[in-house]
Amino acid sequence: MASKLSTCFLSHGWGSFDCKLSNERFLAPSLRLLPASCKMRHRNFSSQQRRQQTRKVSPDQHPTNSHFQSNGVEDVESENVSADGVSSLSQETAPDDVDVDSLVDIEHINDNALTHLNVSEEMKPLGINVKSGEQLPGFQLEDLVGMIRNAEKNILLLNQARVCALQDLGKIISEKDALQGEINILEMRLAETNARIKVAAQEKIHVEILEEQLVNLRNELSHMGATEGSGLDMHENWNKALDGVHSLGEELSLLRTENLSLKDDILALKKELSLVQKTDERVVMLEKDRSFFESGLKELEFKLIASQEDVSKLSTLKFECKNLWDRVENLQVLLDRATDQADQAILVLQQNHDLRKKVDMLEESLEEVNVYKLSSEKMQQYNSLMQQKIKLLEERLDRSDEEILSYVKSYQESIKEFQDTLNSLKEESKRRAPNEPVDDMPWDFWSRLLLIIDGWLLEKKISVNNAKLLREMVWKRDGRIRDAYMVCRDKNEHEAVTIFLKLTSSQKRSRLHIIHIAAEMAPVAKVGGLGDVVTGLSRALQKKGHLVEIVLPKYDCMQYDRTRDLRVLDMELESYFDGQLFKNKVWVGTVEGLPVYFIEPHHPSKFFWRGKVYGEHDDFKRFSYFSRAALELLLQSGKNPDIIHCHDWQTAFVAPLYWDLYAPKGLNSARICFTCHNFEYQGTAPASEMASCGLDVHHLNRPDRMQDNSGHDRVNPVKGAIVFSNIVTTVSPTYAQEVRTSEGGRGLHLTLNSHSKKFIGILNGIDSDAWNPATDVFLKSQYSANDLQGKAENKEALRKHLGLASADTRQPMVGCITRLVPQKGIHLIRHAIYRTLELGGQFVLLGSSPVPHIQGLRVEFEGIANYFKGDDNIRLILKYDESLSHLIYAASDMFLIPSMFEPCGLTQMVAMRYGSIPIARKTGGLNDSVFDVDDDTIPLQFRNGYTFLNPDEQGLNSALDRALNHYKTNKESWEQLVKKDMNIDFSWESSASQYEELYEKSVAKARAAIHV
Repeated sequence: MASKLSTCFLSHGWGSFDCKLSNERFLAPSLRLLPASCKMRHRNFSSQQRRQQTRKVSPDQHPTNSHFQSNGVEDVESENVSADGVSSLSQETAPDDVDVDSLVDIEHINDNALTHLNVSEEMKPLGINVKSGEQLPGFQLEDLVGMIRNAEKNILLLNQARVCALQDLGKIISEKDALQGEINILEMRLAETNARIKVAAQEKIHVEILEEQLVNLRNELSHMGATEGSGLDMHENWNKALDGVHSLGEELSLLRTENLSLKDDILALKKELSLVQKTDERVVMLEKDRSFFESGLKELEFKLIASQEDVSKLSTLKFECKNLWDRVENLQVLLDRATDQADQAILVLQQNHDLRKKVDMLEESLEEVNVYKLSSEKMQQYNSLMQQKIKLLEERLDRSDEEILSYVKSYQESIKEFQDTLNSLKEESKRRAPNEPVDDMPWDFWSRLLLIIDGWLLEKKISVNNAKLLREMVWKRDGRIRDAYMVCRDKNEHEAVTIFLKLTSSQKRSRLHIIHIAAEMAPVAKVGGLGDVVTGLSRALQKKGHLVEIVLPKYDCMQYDRTRDLRVLDMELESYFDGQLFKNKVWVGTVEGLPVYFIEPHHPSKFFWRGKVYGEHDDFKRFSYFSRAALELLLQSGKNPDIIHCHDWQTAFVAPLYWDLYAPKGLNSARICFTCHNFEYQGTAPASEMASCGLDVHHLNRPDRMQDNSGHDRVNPVKGAIVFSNIVTTVSPTYAQEVRTSEGGRGLHLTLNSHSKKFIGILNGIDSDAWNPATDVFLKSQYSANDLQGKAENKEALRKHLGLASADTRQPMVGCITRLVPQKGIHLIRHAIYRTLELGGQFVLLGSSPVPHIQGLRVEFEGIANYFKGDDNIRLILKYDESLSHLIYAASDMFLIPSMFEPCGLTQMVAMRYGSIPIARKTGGLNDSVFDVDDDTIPLQFRNGYTFLNPDEQGLNSALDRALNHYKTNKESWEQLVKKDMNIDFSWESSASQYEELYEKSVAKARAAIHV
């Protein structure tokens, strides 16, 4: 067993070898431990050498960077231990006949090689720096980093040694358990043998008793002289008894031999037990070594944590030192100002002193006059008469003032009447002007116009129909074409053609009946940008003379106070859903001057009585119900719209419902326009749910219709709207290109490419009336591009409201208003906060997290807000506040929009409207509205902000650093950029014109098809 046990140890990698550091002989660890142990001993020598070197250094001298470099070299050399040494160690194994007791215990390993593991010597400088706060600033940050790296290397080595020791310890414990099992088996066998020996002893006693009885019987037989027959019987009994005695003797001898073998086994077992006890002692030693390694590791971890804290304290001290210098400079400026004010105050005191002398002289003269007046009675009488005359004059003056006021009023009324008359005459002249020829221009002028128009036609710059209309206007000597020519005399040919074509479009253009079916509308039911688009586009189209109506769900959480003349109609609208008819109430009212229909379903599920617009588990059913009810309203009310415009997946059901169910019923006058504001949200659902609103699942769940491209058992409302609509739009030209790629299309790029002829991107606009710094009631001071003083006042007001530092009025402020969702570039916003602080700016964030499953981002930003709670340059407001958003737009010098993808984005447009320069990533609508001031490929008049392409910290730093540097170093150029941005027209006028053109082309195409 001893040889077996030693062989077991040797098979696990334990052998004996001679160490050059000690003459003792000890058990070598496994090959996995050899590199670490060699490295430890090598470090012991290097640490001893370093101790000898440090004795020569003066205690007043600080350790320099060269010490750390030398440590790094020693580490590299220690790690590059010769592989030959390792192989030689692995080849030295103990012979098979070596007794376990002859091996030296593992506790004889050179303890000095482990205790001086280069830890104390490498961490001593760190300890000195931590304890003496005065010496810490003297070190370079690279020194601390080097020390931390050395500590990490030592920790790695200790971890490796610890892992190997634990593995070997586990093997020893498993072997111990196996031996213990064998001991238990042998003990059981020993107990069985003892029991059998006891039984054999009892049988032996019984045999001895029988032998005694047999002897007695023989004696009795000899004395009694029994008969022969009885003698023969007794002889047979005697033979039988002898046979039993012989068998018992043999069994007893066998038991004795087995007992001897068991004794031998017990002796061997005792030897193995002694070996196990020695193994237990080695296990105890290994446990001690393990605890030693763990204590050393913990000590290194504590020192590493302390060093990291010192590094953070050093950076904090640097930052605080910088802030203190800034404050000292500010205090110096204030001191200079106070000194100037004190000098001025001294001058004022001197002047006051001189004035005081003059006043004293005047008082003396006045006293003399008073004495003279008192002494003269005639003067008193004269004064009383003068006072009476003054009263009479005042009365006459009052009467004259009243007469003047009456004359002014009558004059104002006459002016108003004159202005009204003049306006009416102007309107009448405008109405008459198109029909009356203009006689104040020579015939050469009209001939030249005809030649210009013919030239454009031959050059194919205008169509034949447009040329015909323009010729007719020239023949009639229409004043509008004369005015258009005068306007475009200083413009290039392309601009002139555009102006003339507007005349033809105004002649051909007729009023359209447009109905928007949407889930949002600002301000009554707004969640995101969709509500702003529906309201802004509808108002712009209404101003162009079109009839625009909106159909919305009647939410319980709407802002009813923003709806005028809200009332319920005396009718019940029935719509189909889930195989039966449900009744609906229809409410009407006006929102922002637009007629709006609100549908309130009487459904048991209370679809729109949930306290919120989106985010319910049955949104697919809610909005498919609403889409069908809206079309049912149009059918039953007898409306014949030219355009039905639906938005996002919530009302995308309108397109297939219209063509499959309602066009055959007679609601067939309209063309369908679908706008997807964000392809990230597509509303996919199991195909079976589509049957609830009456659509044929088998007919529509096909790859060329509504079947989702990612699964055959799901339908995609957005895909259905793309397939069934006559016009498909998204909210910016760049985003329209992005979604036609596999990365940006979210699975719909193939569908969009197959329907590309009807797909276009139109940049959204903003409501220029609601977002106007000259009339904004939420601002402390209104301002415009011609007078920026109010912007500085709003900046000061925001600082006071949020408790920000206001000593330096020129300190730049970066604003950010966003939803805390990954799409908006959360990691870049987080980085921008710290970067702005480093560059000496202020940062204000107004953001909320509307989606429940990403509330973790809100928690993270709450932690950042608490961290900067005491800092007077950072404020994070984690909610949405309408009035505060207006003030942040007005107060900010720069505005951050670092979106990962942005279909359009209205934030950058509002920011520029309020004179805040955008810092945006080049994606989607941001790429169509923000152009870098340093991009030479962009015409100078279009450059309006700072952009970056890569969504990483380096890209953001480039744009943010350039913006802050421009603000600080060139005030005049910055103000010119602010004025330029404020004068950019981001209203809905241009976007509405593009939609109007799309509507008219689609309607004209449909009418032409009917006539054919």
